[in-house]
Amino acid sequence: MSAPHPAPPTEAPRDLVGIGIGPFNLSLAALAHPLTELDTAFYEQSPAFHWHPGLLIDGATLQVPFLADLVTLADPTSNWTFLNYLKTRERLFPFYFAERFHIQRTEYDAYCRWVSENLPGLHFSHQVDAVRWNPERTLFEVDFTQLDTDGEAEALGRTYTKNIALGVGTAPYVPEPLKPLADAPTVPVIHSADYLTHRARLLAADHITVIGSGQSGAEIFLDLLRNRPAGHEKLHWLARTEAFAPMEYSKLGLEHFTPDYTHYFHGLPEAERDRLVPAQWQLHKGIDADTIAALHDELYQRTLHGGWPDATLTPGVSVRTAGRVATTKIELHLEHRGQGTRSRLTTDAVVLATGYKERPLGQLLAGLDPYIRRDSAERPRIDEQFRLVLDPSVQGSVYVQNAERHTHGVGAPDLGLAAWRSATILNTLTGKDPYPQPQRTAFTTFGLTGHESRAPRPGHQAGERGTMVKLQG
Repeated sequence: MSAPHPAPPTEAPRDLVGIGIGPFNLSLAALAHPLTELDTAFYEQSPAFHWHPGLLIDGATLQVPFLADLVTLADPTSNWTFLNYLKTRERLFPFYFAERFHIQRTEYDAYCRWVSENLPGLHFSHQVDAVRWNPERTLFEVDFTQLDTDGEAEALGRTYTKNIALGVGTAPYVPEPLKPLADAPTVPVIHSADYLTHRARLLAADHITVIGSGQSGAEIFLDLLRNRPAGHEKLHWLARTEAFAPMEYSKLGLEHFTPDYTHYFHGLPEAERDRLVPAQWQLHKGIDADTIAALHDELYQRTLHGGWPDATLTPGVSVRTAGRVATTKIELHLEHRGQGTRSRLTTDAVVLATGYKERPLGQLLAGLDPYIRRDSAERPRIDEQFRLVLDPSVQGSVYVQNAERHTHGVGAPDLGLAAWRSATILNTLTGKDPYPQPQRTAFTTFGLTGHESRAPRPGHQAGERGTMVKLQG
């Protein structure tokens, strides 16, 4: 095929271009849809929407209620709510009688695909290659490649826009000791993101090791356990954490996933934010209590006729190094921090439930690098309205979605804050108030200054607020 030729750029600049179409930018597109004054376009290199397809295990549920869909917590009257999706599928009454507050992941994925297939302005099979600021036109340039059905370059294009929304998501994280093995064809070392793709191969292995103590690790270990013969499970589950700990799911604990906490966290000093994020791991990296109960029930069931299941669950362990034994086995060199002891484990397959990292934006935003203001750790500074802090000469805004944990806290990747963040972005972008925001969202008062003054909503004056006197001494 001959090299593609660039298409002429769109003449009229758009108001907003979204890069990536995961749940967060899909939420933004859905809430932008009724705002007819906005000209928007969203680009995604994948041919269609799919949300963590490797983890859509039968029976696995979302860890947030169905109200945390793409739009409801900003606009429950939207055409793009989960309940309206059920109505269009004639499933509203069955859902009503099912009495499910937490829906299955497969159903959430199907809902998002319904939105993506019916919402205009979404461009799949479009890979964004570069973003630049054009000072002559005072606009952002967005270069993209249109891909064919085989994922090959078909045409090049460029569009201009006043604003950008980055929603490129996260990438699977593979620990350094296991990186050399992850791509070895003869040894299955699989990240949990690809679990279902390789499930049959994993189940055929003689011995399987799962690494990682979060929800994905628990769900995968449970699925493997249920599909191994009693007494011959041959499973290991290893974790660095000191326990296979439940997720903090108390009602006041959940208030860390409110706009009130996000505003409070953003106002903290950088050093305090950096201290808090890893300390709050149990708010978002623990295991759902129902999953823990199901795991224990399954293990207990296998003791009813005497003996114990051949399943070893060991927290407090880290993998120092790893290597191949012969060509089909893996040797893990382990260290137990509490005991200060080391040992080796030989296994036939490894599932890495080791989480995700924010995708590096350096290459995509290389053209903007001179304009981006950074903190002491060289991370982009992000203001309260989710905008990259740029040089004042740049008149447009670059909004970020799920790339701001260091500035906005543990709620950054949480689906429950998606609609509120999208509404915040659209209110800021339009300078109006299409989605009025609640003035208070938590019973907890974070900090000694009470509900601190925030910038008035567009078109509104800040109301009077009570104050709390900070005691000295």
